[in-house]
Amino acid sequence: MRIPIRDVTPTLERATIAGWVHEERDLGGLAFFLIRDRTGIMQVTVPKKKVPEEVLIAIKEVSRESVVRVSGIIKATEKAPGGRELVPESFEILAKAASPLPLDVAEKVPAEIDTRLDARFLDVRRPRIAAIFSIRSRVMEATHSFLFREEFLQITTPKVVAAATEGGTELFPIAYFEKEAFLSQSPQLYKQMMMAAGCEKVFEIGPIFRAEEHNTVRHLNEATSIDVEVSFADHNDVMVLLERLMHEIYSSVAENCTAELELLGIPNLQVPEKSLPRLPYAEAIEIAARKMEEPIAYGDDLGTASERAVGEEMGTHYFITEWPTAIRPYYAMPSAADPSICNAFDLMHPKMELSSGAQRCHVYDQLVAQIKSKGLSPEGFEFYLKPFQYGMPPHAGWGLGTERLVMTMCNLQNIREAVLFPRDRHRVTP
Repeated sequence: MRIPIRDVTPTLERATIAGWVHEERDLGGLAFFLIRDRTGIMQVTVPKKKVPEEVLIAIKEVSRESVVRVSGIIKATEKAPGGRELVPESFEILAKAASPLPLDVAEKVPAEIDTRLDARFLDVRRPRIAAIFSIRSRVMEATHSFLFREEFLQITTPKVVAAATEGGTELFPIAYFEKEAFLSQSPQLYKQMMMAAGCEKVFEIGPIFRAEEHNTVRHLNEATSIDVEVSFADHNDVMVLLERLMHEIYSSVAENCTAELELLGIPNLQVPEKSLPRLPYAEAIEIAARKMEEPIAYGDDLGTASERAVGEEMGTHYFITEWPTAIRPYYAMPSAADPSICNAFDLMHPKMELSSGAQRCHVYDQLVAQIKSKGLSPEGFEFYLKPFQYGMPPHAGWGLGTERLVMTMCNLQNIREAVLFPRDRHRVTP
């Protein structure tokens, strides 16, 4: 029976392993193979005068990245990975790989991002790349565990919609029988409707689509959003929820992904504090104006350069709060003390925005007025507005970008590295 490589210890007498040929070296009378599975790498040492003839035939035919099954004797040796090696009694080629390979899985020859994404099935065989997706999986597990423990209800909302979430034109139109339809930008409207349904605490983790013509290292046209909505809560309540979730995610990764973090050159992952700094928008603009050469003024949105300037000053995760109502979506609740400011926030990593949220406007007439103030037609939001006429509780929520979270946590240079098969302006395959 096959044993995962990580479970093959020097104390075992014999073992059968299966995986891919990571590297091979032939020194004449002695040949070495590194065999890799998802759990690790093991050395197979072939003393040619002491192994069966069938083994010699197989090692002559095998190529790098071929799938093999090897059985034999385990020996302790300090020079081999894991302090043990396998001397084969059988060496079976299960699937031979063609040569040359589209990219070097052993990473001795670097490959450009487009080459890697074109051969993503090979790229993810690389231990360092596989580590990213092990960490991403742990992020998802920690998120689910935290929200279920907090008694959230998991929901699924439509990804084919008739109207934009926030107005605007950043939509992907699709052919949907005789109707006009679009891919959903966000579950925002639907999760708010579930507050009227009495669900009180809901979350969804799913794809969102933005038809933005970006071509940057931090934007995707299909992303995975972690969305929550909470009844009888304001912006402060859900900011506390978000910082607790971030602490939980980072703690789980730090505890359970030590080997993966080592592969990525992050031996000591810094876990965010449970209480993060709150930086008012006006102060963020002042910092950006002071540190940047580009002009920026109150009422401007924070672009890439300004986010980095403020992030350098803050040096940690932080919230930007007290945004001008004029530049936030129609559903953000204006402050009772100063309606020109709304109860909205962004969670920031020093390098970029990770999450956006707010207390929502739950009063029907006020919401209609705010939709009109943005130059939108309330008639286009009839299905969304209807629940607000029949008892909508105060509520708040946020959306957190999975890829940006993984990108910043793993210190990746391109957001495409944080998703298996990215979709951007130019890429729809594989």
